[in-house]
Amino acid sequence: MNLKKNISKTIAILTGGGDVPGLNPAIRAITIRAIREGFKVIGIKNGWKGVISINPLLPLEEQAYCIQLDDHMVNRLGRTGGTFLHSSRTKADKVHINEVPDHLKGSYKEEYNDLTPEAVKNLKHLGIDYLIPIGGDDTLSYAVRLHHEGVKTIGVPKTMDGDVPGTEYCIGFSTCVTRTIELTHALRTCAGSHERFLVLEVFGRNAGFSALLPTMGGAADRCVIPEHQINIEQLAALMVEDRNNNPSKYSVVLVSEGASYEGGNILYSSHETDAFGHKKLGGIGEDIGQQLKRLSPKFNNGKTINVINQKLGYLVRSGMPDALDSIVPTAYANLAMDLIIQGLSGQMVCINDGKYSHISIEAVKKDEHGQSTKKVNVSKFYDTNRYRPNYSNIIGDPMLILTRE
Repeated sequence: MNLKKNISKTIAILTGGGDVPGLNPAIRAITIRAIREGFKVIGIKNGWKGVISINPLLPLEEQAYCIQLDDHMVNRLGRTGGTFLHSSRTKADKVHINEVPDHLKGSYKEEYNDLTPEAVKNLKHLGIDYLIPIGGDDTLSYAVRLHHEGVKTIGVPKTMDGDVPGTEYCIGFSTCVTRTIELTHALRTCAGSHERFLVLEVFGRNAGFSALLPTMGGAADRCVIPEHQINIEQLAALMVEDRNNNPSKYSVVLVSEGASYEGGNILYSSHETDAFGHKKLGGIGEDIGQQLKRLSPKFNNGKTINVINQKLGYLVRSGMPDALDSIVPTAYANLAMDLIIQGLSGQMVCINDGKYSHISIEAVKKDEHGQSTKKVNVSKFYDTNRYRPNYSNIIGDPMLILTRE
């Protein structure tokens, strides 16, 4: 059934959570395909914050968090990084009293408030027939809630960590890996010039894909991931061995921000949490660098090896998308539109076994600690003795190998 031949319907798009390259190409492709199929397209700004902030007393053109999208607008903006619809980490079923929109403050007075009824009412006010949220497991987990409330939803997975359950690829992941490899190779000149250890901290709260894949691509000698606690003396011995085997006398390790020592806990830079209960991570890379320097004489004939310590941070999620993050978002967008035209909802577009597909959005589940259930398969893909990716016996595995659940 082609809805273009029937009554015009309206699609809303939003982006939630952290920004990544590839979001704007996805918005562009959804908009262009939807308009050609006869849909009206509305962009909701600032993710779930925008949904709960819509004022049902105002028409669309007066809404601060909504914009009607057209071909001209998205063609221009679709070539850029980030998200022109902007984003937030709002959890609409747990909104702090200070974050409740002004026009709702008289109705919600608890410290934390479930504004889901307002979200549903606001989407109905705008005449939204289908909602396409683009985000990670936090954003999509709330999309599951709206699906249960009767909102027709098609999710699109996005995260530079590559850890949304149910898919082998998330928008932003390829650019993250590409940037990590590029920046690591650039920093090699400094490490080699001074014959030092190069310790680079990368994103990866619960899953180590963003450290493992660049290491597989030749960016580092070793990598440390959240799924396996490290023995720092073992790592120091390996790093000294790598340095001494290198004619330029340096070695490189990539450290996921969620990594930890044997018997230890994750290091946090702050005890404050976001709306989804996540504390701000940071510090493990610097700490590992200090420990490697301290331990280096033990494995280097009594001589200390100095360290260059760098947190790559937002550099790997900024700027233009690479080729894969320009192509996959376009494919995901058209797949989402295919599902809508077929009248399906409650689905997430995905790649499984290297092929485009879709699954129930219910696949975006979390464990008892509120963390993503998709993690590196350590027994298959990580050498816990050598702190290296393991990618032997890969016949039949998909292209990106290590991202398979």
